[in-house]
Amino acid sequence: MGVQQNLIYCDNDTKAIITFLCEQSNSLYNCGIYWARQLFFKTGKIVSKFDPVYGIGDNIHAQAMPSTPAQQTLLSVSESFNSFRELRSLFFGGKLDQNPKVPNYRKSGGLFKVAFPNVGAGKPTLTNDGLIRFPLGNTINRWFKVKYFYLPVPINIDFTKVKEFTILPKNGAFYLVCSYVVQKKVLERTLDINQALSIDLGTSANLMAGVDTLGNSLLIDSKQAKAMNQLYNKKVAQRKQGKERDYWDGFLDFVTRRRNNQIRDMINKAAKLAIAHCLKYGISTIVVGWNVGLKDGSNMGKRNNQQFVQMPLARLKERIKQLASANNIRFVETEEAYTSKASFLDGDSLPQILHLPNKLGKSK
Repeated sequence: MGVQQNLIYCDNDTKAIITFLCEQSNSLYNCGIYWARQLFFKTGKIVSKFDPVYGIGDNIHAQAMPSTPAQQTLLSVSESFNSFRELRSLFFGGKLDQNPKVPNYRKSGGLFKVAFPNVGAGKPTLTNDGLIRFPLGNTINRWFKVKYFYLPVPINIDFTKVKEFTILPKNGAFYLVCSYVVQKKVLERTLDINQALSIDLGTSANLMAGVDTLGNSLLIDSKQAKAMNQLYNKKVAQRKQGKERDYWDGFLDFVTRRRNNQIRDMINKAAKLAIAHCLKYGISTIVVGWNVGLKDGSNMGKRNNQQFVQMPLARLKERIKQLASANNIRFVETEEAYTSKASFLDGDSLPQILHLPNKLGKSK
């Protein structure tokens, strides 16, 4: 699946409708979490996919939303508990250090996403004016005498190929997220299965350093990312100077959105450079070294800590993985801790790290 986010520009009436829907979605999600938590605490049962839909589908917040988006919100509750179930299995199987916590509530009075699948009776429709018409349901029509709200179609999206439209509140704004199916590319040349590109996600001068089995290198510096983070931190500190610790306003939302967009653009470009390197030299495998929890408890001084922790290495790794899959390139993630104890020239195997939970919940 491909995902595209588009910042929503709309009039005040449409913004009020979107805000109301996201508020109701947030309240409905919390109600579903409460119901699922109580079921787990009292019976030990973890909800399955449609349990919240059947359990609290007649909730007042569910009635205040269109039926299909309300079901999608409750399915998000199921997804949270499904992840909790899988993490528990890993923990009790000795493959996870920390015992996972039961999914918790979102902030009361906050905003949560509202999803409109592009299928079924309540799906969005395309108007002759090039707008997407979103149905609001009978309850909102009865309360506010409004049946629909409208948003423009992104110019580079085929409406018929979109599987789901999601209204996503983030950093003081709303985004229209379009999810669509991406077809794998047909490569013009055959990739050599015996060739690989090894990538080390850096934390100092390089954002990414790679070398392949053909002897070619790939270096991407991290100066731009560090500069963006430093400027962002400076503006936030200046704005919050003399104010309460949790102070936040529209200006801080704006600079956060801009910094996030810049970082996302940098991540996409860096990942594309790695894929382009593989396609250029016919390399079929990408190997990325990764340490689980590499940022936990880092202590490299205030400035270095800030640069390191704010560097989106996990997002870069996942983006490389996504693009590799789309281009039929094999992606391998390997533990790189203690690799200095193994010699490639001597044929040593890499040390295996065991993550065994002890009584204090730490790994050995």
